Amino acid sequence: MPFFDPITALIAIVLFVLVLKNFYVPKDVLIGFPPGPKGLPIIGNLHMLNLKRPQETFMQLSKKYGSVFSIQIGTKKVVVLCGYKAIKDALVTHAEEFAERPEIPIFQKYLKGYGILFSRGDNWKAMRRFTISTLRDFGMGKTSLEDKIHEECDALVNTFKSFKGKPFNNAMIMNSAVANIIVSIMLGHRYDFEDPIFKRLMSMMMENSRLIGSPMVMLYNSYPQVIRWIPGDHKTIFKNGFEFQTFLRSTFMKHAAQLDRNDPRSLIDVFLIRQQEEKPGAGNYFHDNNLIILLSNLFAAGMETTSTTLRWGLLLMMKYPEIQKNVQKEIDNVIGSSRPQSSHRKEMPYTDAVIHEIQRFANIVPNNLPHETTTDVTFWGYTIPKGTYIIPSLTTVLRDETYFERPEEFYPQHFLTADGQFLRNEAFMPFSAGKRSCAGENLAKIELFLFFSRLLQNFTFQAPPGAVLDLTPAIGITVPPQSHMICAILRS
Repeated sequence: MPFFDPITALIAIVLFVLVLKNFYVPKDVLIGFPPGPKGLPIIGNLHMLNLKRPQETFMQLSKKYGSVFSIQIGTKKVVVLCGYKAIKDALVTHAEEFAERPEIPIFQKYLKGYGILFSRGDNWKAMRRFTISTLRDFGMGKTSLEDKIHEECDALVNTFKSFKGKPFNNAMIMNSAVANIIVSIMLGHRYDFEDPIFKRLMSMMMENSRLIGSPMVMLYNSYPQVIRWIPGDHKTIFKNGFEFQTFLRSTFMKHAAQLDRNDPRSLIDVFLIRQQEEKPGAGNYFHDNNLIILLSNLFAAGMETTSTTLRWGLLLMMKYPEIQKNVQKEIDNVIGSSRPQSSHRKEMPYTDAVIHEIQRFANIVPNNLPHETTTDVTFWGYTIPKGTYIIPSLTTVLRDETYFERPEEFYPQHFLTADGQFLRNEAFMPFSAGKRSCAGENLAKIELFLFFSRLLQNFTFQAPPGAVLDLTPAIGITVPPQSHMICAILRS
């Protein structure tokens, strides 16, 4: 039995609050601030949140308070945005006002505000510009990058074949194939799937992704000065994070020793060249700490989101075999036995619709990454002060019944016209939107199509005999399916 249980801690905090309640004098309510449920002293609305799946609480509250409401998480006032219209208005129409990232204790501890995912201000702008331009230079959207993906598809297909139709867990294997794409860009080489260093790196990233979505970490983010002394998930996250950074530091030092300015072979090389060119001063962003955190951000984001989506895709194909057959029929008609190419996608509306619906249904980043207002803003009739923590709930976009006929079902017709042509849906927003949208969106789209079509070209996926397929999502900052086994039956 674990030494510390976050639910027990929350109960203890509530009891403590009840003792203090008669002595607590609330602060003045902010004039014009979005409405929301009344909070308790110190814990705010933590007692009413589903700590494992807060998006479910947000959806319930939006029915009562509307598309823009507030909650209090610990002592922090938070504005939650729900539904396509509100979130698009905030992240696109008011992009500048909602463009900042808040300082989140769990990430501040070991990311230190560097990198791209959780950095702020000018540092974030510099790292995002560098990341997008470098990904483009190393082939994003070009044939050279497709060749790398094909190489990983080959390795993945051969690995699946090795199980000869017997049940296996595909989590680490899928992560290996997808991770190698971003690793080849960052480091200039790929890893064998069985490489112990590679497996250790992925294991740490997978564990951190799961733990960051845990109730314990929500408590840490609410009360870091108290929880930091208590054993729990946050300690494991820090240990994994620092071990990963140690590996990356030793790797870029090897690149620095072998650097050829006239022939940069990786993102690290390009960064180190920029570092040499940059003049010292307050605007210096190309330093070692930024490189380390940027690499860890790209590894985690480049592996976890796409591989998790693909795992959901194969699970859904097992759950809905008729849809799987329809995808395979289109693959056979358009591609045959040739290698899938990204250019095939426009000729394959059904497969394209299925991939979009997998992303919508899987909803792997349900609460988005949080935003923060850069200035006082009037939004939908409310006054939101500068520095307000914003949660743009992607769940409420991807489940918006105004735009999706059957939001709780897996229904590829969401993206098909009556005559079977691909139908764009403006509420399809799995990569978020605006200035903080996913920098690797184009890469992810190519990966999803090539991996998915290649796997279904070669295999029919089935559940092991007697297995019950559970579509209840697991817990994490990205939401994977529950652990499960698959059977990859080779197609004749």
